[in-house]
Amino acid sequence: MTQISTVNRISEQAREIDIIRSADVVVVGGGPAGIGAAVAAARAGADTVLIERYGHLGGMATGGLVILIPHMSGDDGKQQIMGISQEWIDRLDVLGGAIHPDRKDLGSRDRALIEKWKDYFSCVVNDRIRQSVYLDPELLKCVLNDMVEESGLKLYLHTWGCRAVTEGVTVKGVIFESKQGRQAIMGKVVIDATGDGDIMATAGAGFDGGVDGESRSAMLAVVFRLGNVDFKKFCEFRGAHPEQWKDVTTRIHALGNFRLLPFPTNRNDVMWVNNWVPGRSCLNVDDLTWTEVNVRKVMREMRRILAAEIPGFEDCFILDTASQLGTRGSRRLTGEYQVTLKDVGAGKTHPDTITWFPSLQLEEKPLIHIPYRSLVPQKIEGLLVAGRCYSSDAPANNLTNLIPHCVAMGEAAGAAAALAIDAGVSVRKVDIPALQTHLRRAGVSLPDSVSAVPESAEVS
Repeated sequence: MTQISTVNRISEQAREIDIIRSADVVVVGGGPAGIGAAVAAARAGADTVLIERYGHLGGMATGGLVILIPHMSGDDGKQQIMGISQEWIDRLDVLGGAIHPDRKDLGSRDRALIEKWKDYFSCVVNDRIRQSVYLDPELLKCVLNDMVEESGLKLYLHTWGCRAVTEGVTVKGVIFESKQGRQAIMGKVVIDATGDGDIMATAGAGFDGGVDGESRSAMLAVVFRLGNVDFKKFCEFRGAHPEQWKDVTTRIHALGNFRLLPFPTNRNDVMWVNNWVPGRSCLNVDDLTWTEVNVRKVMREMRRILAAEIPGFEDCFILDTASQLGTRGSRRLTGEYQVTLKDVGAGKTHPDTITWFPSLQLEEKPLIHIPYRSLVPQKIEGLLVAGRCYSSDAPANNLTNLIPHCVAMGEAAGAAAALAIDAGVSVRKVDIPALQTHLRRAGVSLPDSVSAVPESAEVS
């Protein structure tokens, strides 16, 4: 029975919740970080459960229609982000579901290659070829299903992980909601890959929810795709008439007072339109609703303007809109180590580095190193985080929360959870050299400097 009080609150009667199963590792969220975590844990031998609220896997890369995996390599031609991220690409290549520069061409200044890839955002940086991949989101859903099935983990779709089950300061499992009601799954290690840190927040972990209002991470989006376009024809027009294109984009931005820009896909006849809606929060239902409604209002008028004025869009139509609203920044863990903008700018190295990658800033910058400690909460046991809710300040997070970054952090978290369980230790005490060796054997690129890890790298 529910009792209604006189202060705009209700009291929900206590009830028992069925535990439907137990596992070694429970991963909440089937986006890029969650896929990395769950597949890595299962492949390392852990009995693994993956909980995902939508009917598909991939998060922003599929349901969000953010169909670009950018900045996987630096100016030196070496590809830093490998492992499970690269496996996505390899499997998509077999299906004809991705386009990207050839690995042998990374770092090249060849003018013919520069000309070929110049119109594909982030494939040419500092006049060099970089690895960035444009993918088919529907084929990626299929690829991720295959990877999950082959790993042997247990998948629950249409299940919303809503809170942690705790005993003192230790996370023991996860409560989730579905059409079958409220149920629970218990686990030796829980990995929060929700993006917004929903599980870590209910577990009592410290976090910071502040974002820089002018940054990319402070903005929401509803991505959509336009079909029956001619990308090459559009690029020729844009190159020949930059001022006319600038005038059109200025008018399009004014439609809703937020930016919208079309980007290429793996097909010449389809483009995706990214957008940046300021002043709205990932954690506020009214803001989420406003964004869903108003981007779609602007979308129709944008299509009309492009069709009327821009070559390549003459007969375009709205192909689809993202089933997942685009989110970029919200809660960030207070972890054993906080990655800062100063760290990012200096290319600070760590003895417990579990992934490294180039900066998103277009000018040459040192490679960014992410330490394992930034995935580990202070005080709370049995919990790891992966993805954009990792421990970082807002400016650093703004540069380190894209799809490949999240996959890499997830892969490290999943492997760490499995190794800790196998060794009979907490995730806080996982053997860092053993973790790094495991990741390398799984195809992850790590800097040579982390091969000898001093005792001080152990999480305290």
